[in-house]
Amino acid sequence: QVQLVESGGGLVQAGGSLRLSCAASGRTFSSGNMGWSRQAPGKEREIVAAISWSGGTYYADSVKGRFTISRDNAKNTLYLQMNSLKPEDTAVYYCAAGPAGRTFAEFYGYDYWGQGTQVTVSS
Repeated sequence: QVQLVESGGGLVQAGGSLRLSCAASGRTFSSGNMGWSRQAPGKEREIVAAISWSGGTYYADSVKGRFTISRDNAKNTLYLQMNSLKPEDTAVYYCAAGPAGRTFAEFYGYDYWGQGTQVTVSS
């Protein structure tokens, strides 16, 4: 079992920044893939950023150049630095963990999900 707990969400004005954190426990964090997804009201959930066990990254087109995903294996923590935030980034953001052998850019690559943290960007 893996437990994932997100933090760092909140209310920010357009153009501002937030950093999300995801604390992982329950298994060897460094050996798997990790990702962030989001779901806005009335929209489908999407993977916005992911990082493989070896450090490879993936970003959705909608966040490229603005979001940066990183991981600190010593702290068992995943991060998402979000800059130049837009109102359309408003959503609940979820942390996810999956095995290294699967794709990390698709939902089926992940077995575990956190409870989510709300990000609201005001215009």
